[in-house]
Amino acid sequence: MNDDARYEVLRNDEDQYSLWPAAHEVPAGWQRVGKEGTKEECSDYVDQVWTDMRPLSLRERMDHPA
Repeated sequence: MNDDARYEVLRNDEDQYSLWPAAHEVPAGWQRVGKEGTKEECSDYVDQVWTDMRPLSLRERMDHPA
């Protein structure tokens, strides 16, 4: 693996995060969050912001039961 590769952080509609090679097209269903850097920098960012691993739809159901 190339340690000098650049990555960016993506997020989907369920508030799940992913690291993605910066030079590649963003896949459908994912959006850039504005963080780009080394794999370690992006991973550290995700660790800071993704504190609840549950998908958004599950969090909403649990926070507002029928």
